[in-house]
Amino acid sequence: MAYTYQTHTPNTRMLNRILRHDVGNDWAFEEIVSGIPGATTHDGGRLAVGPEGALYATAGDARERDGAQDTETLNGKVLRLTLDGEPHPDNHFDNAVFTYGHRNPQGLAFRDDGVLFSSEHGPDRADEINVLEAGNNYGWPDVMGDSGGEYTDPLVSYTPTIAPGSAAFYDGPISQWQGDLFVPMLKGSYLRRIRFDNRTVTEQEQLLVDEFGRLRTAFSGPGGHLYVTTSNRDGRGLAKDGDDRVIRLRPA
Repeated sequence: MAYTYQTHTPNTRMLNRILRHDVGNDWAFEEIVSGIPGATTHDGGRLAVGPEGALYATAGDARERDGAQDTETLNGKVLRLTLDGEPHPDNHFDNAVFTYGHRNPQGLAFRDDGVLFSSEHGPDRADEINVLEAGNNYGWPDVMGDSGGEYTDPLVSYTPTIAPGSAAFYDGPISQWQGDLFVPMLKGSYLRRIRFDNRTVTEQEQLLVDEFGRLRTAFSGPGGHLYVTTSNRDGRGLAKDGDDRVIRLRPA
């Protein structure tokens, strides 16, 4: 099975939904989650299957910022579901909501110890890297960046903003990158490497600076290599010959 997150307009209102595909049957699909608020921006849309077998999905605030603080709605949340699309039985609010208070979460990445990290767009400041824990409130729209403990604070935030895309932990053939988090940047047009000691940032590095334009998705692929996709044909980038493309990083 494979899963996709789709923004669509079934009637006159824009919505998001999650589809499950049967890859052995010409990718036939069924809708397993519907009615997630949608908009022309701030839709989230990242999916990940956790080590315990749950399906996680990011849902942006869909330009309805106050909804991010309402645990009865699905916008401005990270959702946790069964693989059949039902709310996970361990969720805190008797629905699909895993965490709330998000503006536009873009990336989900599980570290090898099972801890879930996310990347998130702020408005004009405070793009964030967070650790997600069930039931926690990450502050949007009441606060951006550190709150002094009133909400769950990010591990690190970035002002000026850098527009992070997805997130991926590395476990491949480049020994000096082992266990590091890689986050592609849309605004900054580079790949950021972040090293943690537990939950403390100890090192950061910028890679591929201005080489390939806007970068959206990083993921591990065959051979444990790190792959990065460009995003220069989305109306916000400057497309070059060959765009968009998938880039593979490997040892020199």
